[in-house]
Amino acid sequence: MNNSFFGIAVLLLFAGAVFGQPGEKLYRIFDSKGTPVAFDELIASCGEADAVFLGEYHDDAVGHAFQFEVFQAVVNRLNAERKIILSLEMFERDVQVVLNEYLAGQITENHFMLSSRPWGNYKTDYRPLVELAKEKRLPVVAANAPRRYVNMVSRGGRNALSGLSKEAKSWLAPLPYAEASPEYEKKFKALMGSSSEAMMGLDNILSSQSLWDATMAYWIADSLKRNKGGLVVHLNGGFHTERRLGTIEHLAKYRKKAKAIVVNIRYEDDFRNFDKAKHTDSGDFVVLTDAKQPRSKR
Repeated sequence: MNNSFFGIAVLLLFAGAVFGQPGEKLYRIFDSKGTPVAFDELIASCGEADAVFLGEYHDDAVGHAFQFEVFQAVVNRLNAERKIILSLEMFERDVQVVLNEYLAGQITENHFMLSSRPWGNYKTDYRPLVELAKEKRLPVVAANAPRRYVNMVSRGGRNALSGLSKEAKSWLAPLPYAEASPEYEKKFKALMGSSSEAMMGLDNILSSQSLWDATMAYWIADSLKRNKGGLVVHLNGGFHTERRLGTIEHLAKYRKKAKAIVVNIRYEDDFRNFDKAKHTDSGDFVVLTDAKQPRSKR
């Protein structure tokens, strides 16, 4: 597929997800306090950052279309001045070599899909960003910890990782990785609930969540180190970064001077109005999308 055809196809694919009636967008952007913000203002703020975190609901089709719109705008406006790097929770670190081979045109997309363990909604929601990065010859980072090692920690605690090979450890944040902050722990345990079943092994599960957060942060920091003056656009589930916790806290340990912007994307039935009780300070920017639109299938 040539580049011009790809660009047209992507625009047609996402037009329906971003727009409702002609000229009416299915999302609205706010600052952290609920003041409406223009799209160009958001992109200008991205240009002042080292890393932009687009926190999503994984089944939010409008949110995914918005992520592409942001990434495309950042690439079009800033790539001439600085290296743009796409970073994804959706690929695990041990498939980075496969991702690199695909981006370089060394393997087919079919072999890439067979070998990289893509999420079920990859083709509809994440492929357009990867293809744009491929077209523009931009790096794409497989940022997540391999799920099998996250599961090891949830079952046996963080010390379970000590027996891994040197190669396996190289796919994770350097060991020992940091504990979750008290604020993040409180938020996590509130989400898990207070039943005795939910509380069983909860500390190990929290440690596995921290491995997830720390590994993404480490590879983002590594990308910034390797690409001086670069800008990382990272996609992850919103819980990892909302209220500037989790991955943001770990990034501050690995690269203290990195400036991060959190864009928290959430669907709401009334997406035009900002609920201060729910969304104040959940991100530097909060994007509310139309919850009445069809969901992505993961």
